[in-house]
Amino acid sequence: MSGAIARRNDEETVVLEAYRKHVEERAAQGIAPKPLDAEQTANLVELLKNPIAGEEETLVDLLENRIPPGVDEAAYVKAGFLAAVAKGECASPLVSKEKAVQLLGTMQGGYNIEPLVSLLDDDTLAPLSVKALSHTLLMFDAFYDVEEKAKAGNAHAQTVLQSWADAEWFLSKPDVPEKVTMTVFKVTGETNTDDLSPAPDAWSRPDIPLHALAMLKNAREGIEPDQAGVIGPIKQIEALKEKGHQLVYVGDVVGTGSSRKSATNSVLWFMGDDIPFVPNKRAGGFCLGGKIAPIFFNTMEDAGALPIELDVSKLNMGDVIDIYPHKGEVRSNGSDDLLSTFSLKTDVLYDEVRAGGRIPLIIGRGLTEKARESLGLPATDTFRRPQSVADTGKGYTLGQKMVGKACGVEGIRPGTYCEPKMTTVGSQDTTGPMTRDELKDLACLGFSADLTMQSFCHTSAYPKPVDVNTHHTLPDFIMNRGGVSLRPGDGVIHSWLNRMLLPDTVGTGGDSHTRFPLGISFPAGSGLVAFAAATGVMHWICLSQFWFALKVICSRASRCVILFMPSLITRSSKVF
Repeated sequence: MSGAIARRNDEETVVLEAYRKHVEERAAQGIAPKPLDAEQTANLVELLKNPIAGEEETLVDLLENRIPPGVDEAAYVKAGFLAAVAKGECASPLVSKEKAVQLLGTMQGGYNIEPLVSLLDDDTLAPLSVKALSHTLLMFDAFYDVEEKAKAGNAHAQTVLQSWADAEWFLSKPDVPEKVTMTVFKVTGETNTDDLSPAPDAWSRPDIPLHALAMLKNAREGIEPDQAGVIGPIKQIEALKEKGHQLVYVGDVVGTGSSRKSATNSVLWFMGDDIPFVPNKRAGGFCLGGKIAPIFFNTMEDAGALPIELDVSKLNMGDVIDIYPHKGEVRSNGSDDLLSTFSLKTDVLYDEVRAGGRIPLIIGRGLTEKARESLGLPATDTFRRPQSVADTGKGYTLGQKMVGKACGVEGIRPGTYCEPKMTTVGSQDTTGPMTRDELKDLACLGFSADLTMQSFCHTSAYPKPVDVNTHHTLPDFIMNRGGVSLRPGDGVIHSWLNRMLLPDTVGTGGDSHTRFPLGISFPAGSGLVAFAAATGVMHWICLSQFWFALKVICSRASRCVILFMPSLITRSSKVF
């Protein structure tokens, strides 16, 4: 017996030593360690059951903070362990039943939902489950399980329903502050998304801290890369942070070019806020630009940042400024000199920031509406709503009719907020791993869009080792959720979508990978692509009359014209 115990302790020591070696290797690169994978989490579970003396604090920290939430494979292991502890099926001297329920409540949705709902029947742990579920938005069909318990007389389930109806998940979060003091990180001229997320570094995009090292890696006015062409201005960024304030990205023109969620990820990695219990991902922050490209603007919204268009000519690298989001002013910190004024594109941005992003706001708002309907309550006035667009009395363009059909109405006027049904969602391989991560964060276990297709057109000819791994793992992820996955060598995503669309199809995908020859498409970053696949709808503010006409004309014309569309749209239309 003593030999078995010694053998076990040696194995556990090896596991921890391997992890610490990984932490040291990443620290040498100046980045955070990777989140734990499923195998590492399984090893951690065994250590939590029988901890090594002196390692207790490390083990609990790994359990709380280094495992991705949602429906990641590691989250499955974590949720299973915590559920077993809460139900008394296993025990850990470091994790009580109460602690297990509390940690289940930090996992956002997916594998943690079933145990939390079942614990509503446990009078001892139910209050903790109520607190966890009241602030969980990614319920999807599990909403009806809570509703059923509530209708059957379960008081705890009734409390959860009432909390959702009262929007406590939203009201418990701090509102956008009256004043924010920040240090300016100024990039003059035009910042393309390829500057923020270089194409040659596409292989590292899912690893946000690693990929962020390549941001602005090419020297330009005012930017000093640590290693030109390899590592961006990390030392310059860190020196600015020593002033004691959060950085704000400021540019003359920001985010043009291809839609890349990775560009937003990189900016927010240096200038955003940590997300509690979510490793290696940040949200929030501010972005100021003389002009912010529409898709980049939307992607910043989704991440809970506050993008603001204003005159930035008086803002310089290293300046400490005070931003007054509600007044619409930017002043010099200390002297209080007025540097610029602005007005937000829509007041809904305040709610998006408070909710943690546009996607959490839409999902949470829908959850509140469902709960109020279930309880027979009138619509809430808690949330700001997009302003209605006046009816011109004129007819609709073909594009407006197509989007209208996807929304269940005759047509959609330019400037109208809408949520058209997505019949087609296309995901290509250089952004596919990020879309997969976003789907995990959304706790997506099944696609709602009629067709969600994954291609492997960019990396099939000369795959890097990381691409080979993607080729082997991403198809199963897509197909297990009801999607269609092509194989490397099957062809480019454009040609496949061309074969599968109908004239009235409305769909989305990553920017230029949605040039439908039939139907109409809404280009998007990987976060919004994931949202469309998971929910079957996309939230959007309709474009100008010109865009609709141009889009349909190009769709009916030639593919060569379609491929050049992004630059035309950027120069000629607005998405506000």
